[in-house]
Amino acid sequence: MTFYKNSILAAGLFLAANIYTGAQVFRVPSWVNKTGAKSFPQSKRLFYVNNFGAVSDTLTVNTKAIQTAIDKCAASGGGIVVFKPGVYVSGSIFLKSNVHMRLDKDVVLLGSQSFADYPDMQSRIAGIETTWPAALINVLDAKNVAVTGDGVINARGKFCWDLYWNMRKEYDKKGLRWIVDYDAKRVRTLLVQNSADVTIKGLTFKNAGFWTVQLLYSTRLTVDGIIIRNNEDGSGPSTDGIDVDSSTWTLIENCDIDCNDDNFCLKAGRDWDGLRVNKPTEYVVIRKSIARRGAGLVTLGSETSGSIRHIYCADLSAKHTDNGLRIKSATTRGGTVEDVYFVNSVLDSVRNAYQFNLNWYPAYSYSELPKGYYIDSVPQHWKAMLQKVTPAEKGIPHTKDFYIYNVKITNAQKAFEVNGLVNSQIENFNFINSMVTANMLGEMVYAKNWRYKNFEISVSQKPEEKKKTAGIAEDERLK
Repeated sequence: MTFYKNSILAAGLFLAANIYTGAQVFRVPSWVNKTGAKSFPQSKRLFYVNNFGAVSDTLTVNTKAIQTAIDKCAASGGGIVVFKPGVYVSGSIFLKSNVHMRLDKDVVLLGSQSFADYPDMQSRIAGIETTWPAALINVLDAKNVAVTGDGVINARGKFCWDLYWNMRKEYDKKGLRWIVDYDAKRVRTLLVQNSADVTIKGLTFKNAGFWTVQLLYSTRLTVDGIIIRNNEDGSGPSTDGIDVDSSTWTLIENCDIDCNDDNFCLKAGRDWDGLRVNKPTEYVVIRKSIARRGAGLVTLGSETSGSIRHIYCADLSAKHTDNGLRIKSATTRGGTVEDVYFVNSVLDSVRNAYQFNLNWYPAYSYSELPKGYYIDSVPQHWKAMLQKVTPAEKGIPHTKDFYIYNVKITNAQKAFEVNGLVNSQIENFNFINSMVTANMLGEMVYAKNWRYKNFEISVSQKPEEKKKTAGIAEDERLK
């Protein structure tokens, strides 16, 4: 066991890095207690979907009956849309202002397994605005909305996973890895878009066809006490837990996520299209939550174009999650990731304790039209992906001002995997009262002004042995 205190530069693995110790005072940002929804639907009038024709037989698709109940509730000034105990199948439903949809303990909502039950709409997926199937539950252009209860929402997303893998086989052969995720149009479970004062609380989500909860272009949001179990029917690709996507003043707490991609993820647009929209994700609190299986306890990116800033992550835990704190971006993304706090957290048996990469997964991150294809004949979302960022310097991402305080990480495979850029170093990262134990120390390239105070790290493997135990590429495994 090799032990380092305050200075990991001694291992000799860290290249082009200016690392030194220094005092750093930790303070909770003043904005933290200002996040979350500021209103909640107040009407207690009940609207039973059963009174509008919904039946619990696990076969009937109840979309029309549920939507009618929602519309009647909204037209009456608001209230609570509820279900009698049972199992209900539905396609896309759309909540409206002042509506509270409640799924009680003995209620299960099953997602239809027919793409025809999810109509196309304008949205943003993985940083690109495009046409995409509506989610199972949608909150669009609404205010003062809630989705709560002790019930279960099982999206039954394997039909989406199968679509993706079948397309992926063909796209990889053609050099189209960069676009298959956008052509395989899979169904999200819950979408909040262009909305405000929305609360999601208490529910259990299972087997998402794609992202589970996406919070897009919205503000004043609370996600409290939800459970996500996306691996019950197998390992679905891109089944993120909670994605905060160009949204603000968001509070996420008391959640428990087991998925097959990023657990808690912050996004802000991709490349030319993301820079065009230019909406940040900012003022976000993630606290008192658990990540189990997944690609990252807290992931920032890969969509960073509109910038991600003022993020406070506290009292988190992870077990067998691929990465602890993670940044991913690319040289065409642009944007700045800054002012991020990661505090009072405990992680065990993660693959990488800290993974920061500004040139992440090139086969996916960079778009290039193969021979035999012509720009005039490809779909519009392909053109958006292929649009060059000009000047090129606008596509360089920047990362700075991170504060890691009182974080304990044990049994990691690798402590650090840090890859900045020669023209954009990863800078001003502060580790205070924290520790890591890992098999390998890892590597650091193009980082500067890293400070340590009361930081301890121990590794069991000598640096020269590092290459012998290199694992498979995690993102290829996940996707």
